[in-house]
Amino acid sequence: MKSTGTLPVVLALAATASFAADTYKVDRDHTKIGFSVPHIAISTVDGRFKRFDGTIVLDAKDATRSSVEITIQADSVDTAVGARDSDLHSSELLDVARYPEIHFKSTRIERRGHQWVAVGEFTLKDVTKLIELPFVLQGPVTDSGGRSRIAVHTGTRINRHDYHVQYDTRLRDGSPIVGEEVTIDLTVEATKQ
Repeated sequence: MKSTGTLPVVLALAATASFAADTYKVDRDHTKIGFSVPHIAISTVDGRFKRFDGTIVLDAKDATRSSVEITIQADSVDTAVGARDSDLHSSELLDVARYPEIHFKSTRIERRGHQWVAVGEFTLKDVTKLIELPFVLQGPVTDSGGRSRIAVHTGTRINRHDYHVQYDTRLRDGSPIVGEEVTIDLTVEATKQ
């Protein structure tokens, strides 16, 4: 998959002992790790991953000292069609037997004008690339159980060929059945630990 310079994915923040920060654990029940891929140039196929873990370490006084990390179980891919999900497990696509996890770990958080960006290493199959995730942070808020919660919204586009995710079957006119560009869409809710 080809990185377009931004990745919407999933966040984990790593704090150091030299500053005060709060650690938030990703709430799987209120988080969506979604994606969409063009299908025969006339529509899209939507999917998501159902199993993942992540941590956000948030320094409220200086967000640039925050970090994010998320690990996704590749075999939890779900496009609502069993046969297609089985195909996605195969060696030419996600190759879940050899590469069971997809991973993002931030290396820095930057402020660019009015936009926050998480820059980090994204690993899919045997490829790791530095990508950028522009994001919006909401919260913290206190839920009905008295727990502090935050939410992060982010997204990006990557080219699947950059990550050795192949599927190059074409229609008779030469157009691809599956597009190269994958749109990633993440809404991450996390609870303070």
